[in-house]
Order: sequence, then structure tokens, then C-alpha cells
Amino acid sequence: MTDTHSAVTAGDREETPSDPSDRAASDVGDSPEYVCGDCDRRFYTEDLLVLHRGVAHPNALDDAEREAYRKAYAAEERAIRSFRIRALGILVALYFGFLFLYVFYAS
Repeated sequence: MTDTHSAVTAGDREETPSDPSDRAASDVGDSPEYVCGDCDRRFYTEDLLVLHRGVAHPNALDDAEREAYRKAYAAEERAIRSFRIRALGILVALYFGFLFLYVFYAS
């Protein structure tokens, strides 16, 4: 009888990179690649690189890079706020939609 609940050891499974910067060049495709000069991490967009450098390497930024970080951070904050408002609106609409369906079919 074999044990179907046996633990998987590190040698039994393939190592898959969980960090997007560890992807091979063939996985990236034709998209441009932006590399951090301090830690050599790769990013798909320049905004992601600017945000990374502002958070991970704030002492290495000059004035222009700090201003670019502030602009990218503000844009990211606006996008997140917009997403949260839209998600809340959808949840409220679903809640009241199901409530009206319940009232209609229960009566």
C-alpha cells in the first residue's frame, strides 16, 4: 500500500521562479526591459522601475528621480483608488441585485 499523503521533498518538485525578475528572456517576449542599476532586477515598464527604486533604493535617487517617483506614486495611488471605488460599486450593485431577486422569487 502506498501513502498518497506523503510529504513532497525539495528534490521531488521542480523549482519554479516566483520572482518575475528571474524569468528567462524567452518568457518576456518583445516587451522592453528596464533594469535597476543597484540590484539588477528587471521590470516590464519604466513606472515599475521608478517605483521600485523609490521604495528599495531611496538614498540612491537624485532630484529628478525623486520627482519621477513622486509622480509615479501619485498615478499609482489614483489608479488604486479608482479600482477600489469601482469594485465597491460592483459589490453594492451585486448585493442589491441578489436582494431584489430574492424578494421577487421568495414572494
